[in-house]
Amino acid sequence: MAEHLSLLALLYGGWQFINMDFINNPMAIGSSYMHRVNLIFHEAGHVIFMPLGWFMTKLGGTLGQLLMPVVVMLTFLIKNKNNFGASVGLWWLGQSFMDCAPYIDDALDQKLVLLGGFTGADRPGSHDWTNILSEFDKIDKHREIANTFDTIGATLIFIALIWSGFLLYKQFKNIDSI
Repeated sequence: MAEHLSLLALLYGGWQFINMDFINNPMAIGSSYMHRVNLIFHEAGHVIFMPLGWFMTKLGGTLGQLLMPVVVMLTFLIKNKNNFGASVGLWWLGQSFMDCAPYIDDALDQKLVLLGGFTGADRPGSHDWTNILSEFDKIDKHREIANTFDTIGATLIFIALIWSGFLLYKQFKNIDSI
């Protein structure tokens, strides 16, 4: 029963995130509960990757935010042999990719308010994705890269929903045969 309620919550939340327009309303994802969860691992990623130098410190935020759902997914899958839990981890990974899209898209304009209460334009050098894309002379590709992150995220959410739905269907079928 708990899995069924979880699937309904994932369906509802996934549909909400997929329908958010990060270009015209970048604050929608940023004001979600999941953004606050992701932000913890984003900021931790900066600290964890700091020993690897300036560039990895900047990229580390996004890496930390994306790696934590992967760790959760693999823990459920490999250690706990819990496919449903792993599908939730995959859903989180998809949502986390989508959570990155507004920040990446903001790399050129730097209008989003960052954690310290200022924008990247207010404090040059503080916007991770401005630094990352500038390093590779790809700042003009910010929208394309943001769209890619958003598409990957939506795809992963769909896959997670199909996976979890299939698992619950198999479980339901097995109950009938007992």
